[in-house]
Amino acid sequence: MECAFSTLGVPGMPVADVVALATATGYAGVELRTHPEEPVHLGLTASERLAVAREFKRAGVQVLSLAGYTQVAAAGDDLPVLLELDRLVRLAADLGAPFVRVFPGGGDQEPSDADAIAVRRLGAAAHAAARLGVRILLETHDSHRTGVDVSRILGTVGHKNVGALWDVMHTWLGNEEPTVTQASLQPYLGYVQVKDVGSRDDLTPLPLGAGLLPLAECLALTHPDGWVCWEYEKRWYEGAVELRGLLAGGREHLLAAADKQRSDSVR
Repeated sequence: MECAFSTLGVPGMPVADVVALATATGYAGVELRTHPEEPVHLGLTASERLAVAREFKRAGVQVLSLAGYTQVAAAGDDLPVLLELDRLVRLAADLGAPFVRVFPGGGDQEPSDADAIAVRRLGAAAHAAARLGVRILLETHDSHRTGVDVSRILGTVGHKNVGALWDVMHTWLGNEEPTVTQASLQPYLGYVQVKDVGSRDDLTPLPLGAGLLPLAECLALTHPDGWVCWEYEKRWYEGAVELRGLLAGGREHLLAAADKQRSDSVR
């Protein structure tokens, strides 16, 4: 198992400090929150992109994914969504990231209408993503919270450069059993995003293993050589404990779960 963390847990941290933090805590990769308020965003110049890519490459830390905010199932014109998605994919290619994250954002539309919009847009973006060596991952989130929801879209798109990002909190909030999520997303899965919380009514982030999410069960269903990314939502919960002091312990928790998974599989 390869471990990454999301910069959502260290909002606004300069790239050099993110790289140093990953190196110091043993994380092989980083998921970069891609937003105008962050150091990495869609407006970076060519020289700025090169500098970011070099910073990560020099340290041997993988830019796993760009966590963008494009809503591929949102109502409205396709063109603005497709242009934003194209910019996100091109930025990922420039930084050497194999994945970009997008949201459904279907709102209160009929599920079939939201599905059709997302299929059309993701299908249109897939070929350019393939040329650039990037996979677009639709996260289990908002209007398409479960693996079953997301798989409806991905199965219709039917392109290898359009896949899934399994956010374990959202499938849990959607009352979907991990085995059902895994079965739905397995053909499309890019990587798994983990976190932990105390209850459905209080989503303040907690150290991994300190909350109620079925992390061990979810991790047992993932590929032993796959990527797992800890998304600690410090950006939205100012009172949450600082992530920096938790990272090393979180990685140990993930690796221990992976070791247990391997030992159980050979029994």
